[in-house]
Amino acid sequence: MQITFFSGSPRKESGVTHLIAKNFLAGTKKAGAETDYIFLERKQIKHCTGCFSCWFKTPGKCVIKDDMQELLDQYMKSDVVVFASPIYVGSVTGIMKNFIDRLLPIFDPRTQKDDKGRSYHLPRYEHYPDVVVISNGGNPDQAHFEYFRSIFDFMKIVYRMNIIGEIFIGGGFVLQGFVPGIENKVEQYMQLLQNCGEEIVQNRMLSKDIQQKLQEPLIPFDQAFEGANQVFEALIDDLK
Repeated sequence: MQITFFSGSPRKESGVTHLIAKNFLAGTKKAGAETDYIFLERKQIKHCTGCFSCWFKTPGKCVIKDDMQELLDQYMKSDVVVFASPIYVGSVTGIMKNFIDRLLPIFDPRTQKDDKGRSYHLPRYEHYPDVVVISNGGNPDQAHFEYFRSIFDFMKIVYRMNIIGEIFIGGGFVLQGFVPGIENKVEQYMQLLQNCGEEIVQNRMLSKDIQQKLQEPLIPFDQAFEGANQVFEALIDDLK
């Protein structure tokens, strides 16, 4: 199995997304998968201009000259792709949004309706990779991921994207060791992420049980809010 991890974090190796990626991919490798790890921040991905040349002039090929064709080739040769992005204003990062917009060439412009009357684009190719979606945010509650989740719900409808796992991690900063006294819990969570990687390879899906465990708060909400506000107050005082 070929798994490609697309990271939309501008912070690359220093971010929480990278911590999650390392453990998730360790699990996939343990289960025998071949992996590629791509920092989108290190690629040249220009904005989609909405010219639709990839549909009507150069079918399946974007006319913009940058790194996106290489990324599309990598995407299409994968069995599973992972979209991973920290949450920025409830959504994916700008880097990841550019990447998603530029996936347009791999789909066909023609549409049909599903059994619920919703229109979707026909596939251009016979094979598409399955998808895992991963996000993390500073706030511990899951409500902050509603908009983020809706982006991929849209992709499931319009592009028939087969999402086999969703991991939304609130209070992800805890994984960087900023909160003393919960080292064992962090270690257990990292192992859980590795188990996720193994499940994806072995079962081609994440069980509801493991997805639920991953979305449980890493620390109590009140503790998270109190600690975060103390940090913010200290930073504001330093500015003064």
